[in-house]
Amino acid sequence: MALKSLKKQRRIQVVALAIVALIVSTGLIGTAMRDGINFFRSPSQVMAEPPTPAEVFRIGGLVAEGTLVRGEGEQVRFSVTDGGATVPVVYTGVLPDLFEENQGMVGTGRYVDGVFEASEILAKHDETYMPKEVVDALKEQGVYKEPGS
Repeated sequence: MALKSLKKQRRIQVVALAIVALIVSTGLIGTAMRDGINFFRSPSQVMAEPPTPAEVFRIGGLVAEGTLVRGEGEQVRFSVTDGGATVPVVYTGVLPDLFEENQGMVGTGRYVDGVFEASEILAKHDETYMPKEVVDALKEQGVYKEPGS
């Protein structure tokens, strides 16, 4: 009889340990995902409700015409617009080859003192591609034109 209760007790311990391990791993995965998720905002959303300087997010739209200024070294300044609002952007680094005015872009970074400080810039990579969030933001402002039109 003592052997059966020992096996039963060991089984309960293993199941309890497995449950604790599952809870801990779920918590760690949730924490890692929350830190890795960057929410998308259009320029209109940024201007309507400016995020805190600590929040990392993605912004997207069209590079506003006449705003691309290359500074000293690798610093670049430009503005991104969705037709409803325009947000100034500063970026230090090498821009993608397809980056130019009136083209779609998505940047990752922070909004500090009225300027989006980008840590990464992505440009559309062919004639028809633009990220869905950017297309939706431009359509919302009535600026988006279908490719080829």
